[in-house]
Amino acid sequence: MTTFTSARDLGAGFHAEVIRPLLGDVPYAAGLVGWGSDVLGYDTARSTDHGWGPRLHVFVDADEVERVRKRIDDNLPDLYQGHPIRFGWDTQTPIHHITVTTMADWLTGHLGFDATQGIRTQDWLITPQQMLLGVTSGAVYADDGRLAPVREALRWYPDDVWLWMLACQWSRIGQEEPFVQRTDEVGDHLGSRVLAARLARDVMRLALLMDRAYAPYSKWLGTAFARLDHPDGLDRRLAEVLAADELADRERALVGAYEVMARRHNALGITAAVDPSARQFHERPATVLGAERFVAACLERVRDPRLQELELVGSVDQFADNTDLLTTTAAYRRLIGIYEK
Repeated sequence: MTTFTSARDLGAGFHAEVIRPLLGDVPYAAGLVGWGSDVLGYDTARSTDHGWGPRLHVFVDADEVERVRKRIDDNLPDLYQGHPIRFGWDTQTPIHHITVTTMADWLTGHLGFDATQGIRTQDWLITPQQMLLGVTSGAVYADDGRLAPVREALRWYPDDVWLWMLACQWSRIGQEEPFVQRTDEVGDHLGSRVLAARLARDVMRLALLMDRAYAPYSKWLGTAFARLDHPDGLDRRLAEVLAADELADRERALVGAYEVMARRHNALGITAAVDPSARQFHERPATVLGAERFVAACLERVRDPRLQELELVGSVDQFADNTDLLTTTAAYRRLIGIYEK
């Protein structure tokens, strides 16, 4: 059996042995960035059966693009370490996947804006986290100084944007936390389980947000969450939520997860401390955290007037869950007006 080599490692060798010699003295940056599990470092041997092989982006000055592109097109071998250089998938015609472009053009096409010219609040909010990961998480094979500043600028949200998004994520939990009990009470046991699963997912995304880690798309959300540190047993509690057959067990595990997140929130020290203990939902027999208290604490620290005026819809990942929208730059950019009061 052939030992699996990650696309990051394959790309490093491919760049050093094939691409770098072709570029000569041309200033450039190169890396495995953009789309794909391999950019995130999540590819496995299974990944090699579908759209996988040597690929990378080469960033040069605008007046060098065509010359470098032609040099690469004309001199690529057919194989590298036994892997076809030109490959496709599904209806995709096999082509090579060495993209030669400028940093500005690629950022505009990938994100919808040129991050080298600054990042507005609305740009942060309308850009899916997976797209930001496509810039900040991939392997870098060469850099003449044009790639590192962009990756650093996009590494994480400004504090005001982060606080506002935390408020929005807490709000999502607060809006539905009493419904797990209420649906079960009327005999909708399936609905109660579905709501519990939704809330578990929201807690996972809140954990990533608190840890200053962008959330990848759904296939890898659990993997990213698992790679966080959970000495407080959050992962175990969420597993118990999903495994629970009875409301009492489901609610106990959910409330335990909420209290863990409340303590994590306080440990960040970014807002005034909030009582992390659970409580009864008004006069009803549901146990909740009262997540709206954490919403208020976050909003109290937001200073950006634009964010202070916005409804708590959240970033695009927090209000939309459609793959075609979140992976199509032109589509999600059409929604930027939500943030332009």
